[in-house]
Amino acid sequence: MSNEPIILIVDDESAIRRLLRVTLERASYRVKEAATGREALDRVASDAPALVLLDLGLPDRDGLELIPLIRKQSRAAIVIVSARDATDEKVAALDLGAADYVTKPFDTEELLARVRAALRNRLIADGGQSVVTAGSLRIDLADHRVVRNGMEVHLTPKEFIALAELARFPGRVVTHQQLLRTIWANDYERHVEYLRVLIRSLRQKVEPDPARPSLIVNELGIGYRLLNTAG
Repeated sequence: MSNEPIILIVDDESAIRRLLRVTLERASYRVKEAATGREALDRVASDAPALVLLDLGLPDRDGLELIPLIRKQSRAAIVIVSARDATDEKVAALDLGAADYVTKPFDTEELLARVRAALRNRLIADGGQSVVTAGSLRIDLADHRVVRNGMEVHLTPKEFIALAELARFPGRVVTHQQLLRTIWANDYERHVEYLRVLIRSLRQKVEPDPARPSLIVNELGIGYRLLNTAG
């Protein structure tokens, strides 16, 4: 399975969603869709997107109301894609935490450039490096790629999220609770027993010897740490 970033399209117009999906998938992003605000929040929790393309004119609530709700449960970058072109709407969206604002109709190449910029800026804002190495493992957080000994490693979305969270704090302990919140969002308390299984599966793919982990190590009763790192 690809490690490419997941982008969530939130728009009630099926034609716009279809155009955005085709544009993003051609650029190798994985795409999820939502047509309402409620569906968008469910998708953010279940799919952990790296970026949300958010329309403001949704049928069940104004998109501006969703910005703080998304930010509360996710670190996803939010790019507004809306027909509203009034300056006060743009200022309100940016003040609420949107990373960018694109007005409809839009040029698809410009939109892709803004998506790339928003993903890079999100990573920088999180205080992380764009590329982290651990032994023979190379973790590209911006491009969502993991390479081991020159070969790409294919992780599930949740495996990549777990590894990326550890890579954001190389050499430091990331607690069980922090990993659970990042991977399973608001539903994390129901998945405590799954974290150990997820880490075991991740080690099978990235460790030289999964039976004796040297990269992802336990801190007993606290969490996990990514070792042997370099910038």
